[in-house]
Amino acid sequence: MGLFSGKKARNRRFEYEPRFYDPSKDERLKQRMRIKSKVKSRGKNQGVLTLGILVVIVILIYLSI
Repeated sequence: MGLFSGKKARNRRFEYEPRFYDPSKDERLKQRMRIKSKVKSRGKNQGVLTLGILVVIVILIYLSI
């Protein structure tokens, strides 16, 4: 019957100190991640554009029949 015992659950404490931290390496990694996200977003936009063009073509074909 833990519902009415009055004890509150506490968060676990987490203390982490990195052994090796290189700020310049961290910046390079962040730049690489930014470049990858830009490349991925371009592909998504092209997919939506292609889908829109296909829908328009199908509608035109349907209406011409």
